[in-house]
Amino acid sequence: MDYMELSEQEIIRRESLKKLRELGIDPYPADEYKINTTTREIKEKFSGETKNFQDVCLAGRIMSRRIMGKASFAEIQDHEGRIQIYINRDEICPGEDKTMYNEVFKKLLDRGDIIGVEGFVFRTQMGEITLHVKNFTVLNKSLRPLPVVKEKEGKTYDAFTDPEQRYRQRYVDLIVNPQVKDVFIKRTKIINTMREMFNEYGYFEVETPILQPIPGGAAARPFITHHNSLNIPLYLRIANELYLKRLIVGGFEGVYEFSKDFRNEGMDRTHNPEFTVMEIYVAYKDYKWMMGFTEEICERVALALHGTTKVQLGENLIDYKTPYPRVTMTDAIKEHTGYDISGKTENELRDICDKLGIETDPGMGKGKLIDEIFGEKCEPHYIQPTFITDYPVEMSPLTKRHRENPALTERFELMVNGKELANAYSELNDPIDQRERFEEQLRLSEKGDDEAMFIDNDFLRALEYGMPPTSGMGMGIDRLTMFMTNSPSIQDVLFFPQMKPEKKKVELTEDEKTVLELLKTLSPVDLNQLKEQTALSNKKWDKAIKGLTKNKLAKVEKTEEGLVVEAI
Repeated sequence: MDYMELSEQEIIRRESLKKLRELGIDPYPADEYKINTTTREIKEKFSGETKNFQDVCLAGRIMSRRIMGKASFAEIQDHEGRIQIYINRDEICPGEDKTMYNEVFKKLLDRGDIIGVEGFVFRTQMGEITLHVKNFTVLNKSLRPLPVVKEKEGKTYDAFTDPEQRYRQRYVDLIVNPQVKDVFIKRTKIINTMREMFNEYGYFEVETPILQPIPGGAAARPFITHHNSLNIPLYLRIANELYLKRLIVGGFEGVYEFSKDFRNEGMDRTHNPEFTVMEIYVAYKDYKWMMGFTEEICERVALALHGTTKVQLGENLIDYKTPYPRVTMTDAIKEHTGYDISGKTENELRDICDKLGIETDPGMGKGKLIDEIFGEKCEPHYIQPTFITDYPVEMSPLTKRHRENPALTERFELMVNGKELANAYSELNDPIDQRERFEEQLRLSEKGDDEAMFIDNDFLRALEYGMPPTSGMGMGIDRLTMFMTNSPSIQDVLFFPQMKPEKKKVELTEDEKTVLELLKTLSPVDLNQLKEQTALSNKKWDKAIKGLTKNKLAKVEKTEEGLVVEAI
């Protein structure tokens, strides 16, 4: 790397790296470093009376240092917390050579470097549990400085809080904001709690294809790729539903999968193009049974994470204690809009949308129109866990018709805090009805609905062999984690959320800065007029305008009036 691209701190650290090597110290050793405790264990179990932890070996990242001549204090951070360490020059370097303290520790190590320390634990006169270091080992020399987060009188200053920086550099976020790790620990606990419950019921965890010849199981726009060897298009899965149902056909009683799904759609605070879903399918059950099963999942997860069913989410206190209310979709729309959608035609539904001020487009069928009405006018009202049931058949192409009203389906969505958390059906197992539903989706696709489902003939073939009565349910793990950890954005519960490409910082010359500042107020402006106002020489002007156009900060266009400069 060119030193011209480095900051002063980065140059100093590289010089320190060079000096460490000149002293015969490997800044990136390959040897195993055997630790025998953690910062948390020391803080929880140390006793001044029994004087335990007298032979400690610990490793961590230097987070702060206080150099005081022959003795120094520092703070190191491992995966469980931080602890203060005390280093005395003459104990680290008992002989004549004081290099390890005077040069290495005091001058060549920095905040962010990783070291191993050996010694014993004691309590300072101020009462702080501290590790008295007898020996230390350099384990990693960091070349970039960490953001400095300052604390004074209980207040934090210069915190690493910019969302884009945090999501783009999650590794730094985890170092300087250790509380962030708690969200991801809870995420793992959520998955483990669900897995334990499913295994108790005797259901099997399985894996299904991510690359699929037909993107089925949901109404969504897929990502498309190409298999070179087979010379065929393939799709990243939008759902794993149809493969899990094939396994029910094959004789499994219950199967589930924690799957990565992909949808080539918008990104916002609650949606990421790559996301995690748990889907479960159980033979000889219906959607009424699945409601009770879903309630049990939510209650168990809340208790496992918080020891109570009541969980704070923004301004709302959500109670996951079972049972939850059941409200039909028709009743929900009638309550919150005053309109009864039962038996309404597509044109009548469009009229209702117009009267309610809901935007529509010609590609929307009855299902999409009803979905828009419910999403805009009803969803926000369901804060506490509520099952919305019995969806119109047009909205649910994979769902069994309602046993009492064939215009409806046996489907529910669990609403929490005004958002869908789970979606479940009594699964459609009539192969003739399923084929007709797929053909209707094909007609919607021809009208311009790019989220309509494909016809999956192999899945239809599987149904023709016979699938027992089955209920299935999908639950978004990312959203469940948001709800259970009071996280306002999906990016807060994903280690590495999808981001826009990082813009490379452009270094401008003083002349380029002068031109750009004028452009901000004058753009678009006549080229000669702009040149005159900059007061630059011909040579400097040419260089500055070429630099701005090259870096795509300005463009020059020819018009009838002459050359015009415009800021981009």
